[in-house]
Amino acid sequence: MDMDTQRPGTGTWLRRIGWLVLIWAASVAALGMAAWVLRIIMQGVGLRS
Repeated sequence: MDMDTQRPGTGTWLRRIGWLVLIWAASVAALGMAAWVLRIIMQGVGLRS
């Protein structure tokens, strides 16, 4: 038996929260990668912090 046939609204909010967390984590990772790339480029042209 599938859970979705027993209770139609049970898994939907968990799936939505899961997608929200996944998208948030991916955006944080992408921002971190962009900052790292900019830092490497800036160090390459002689800017040091």
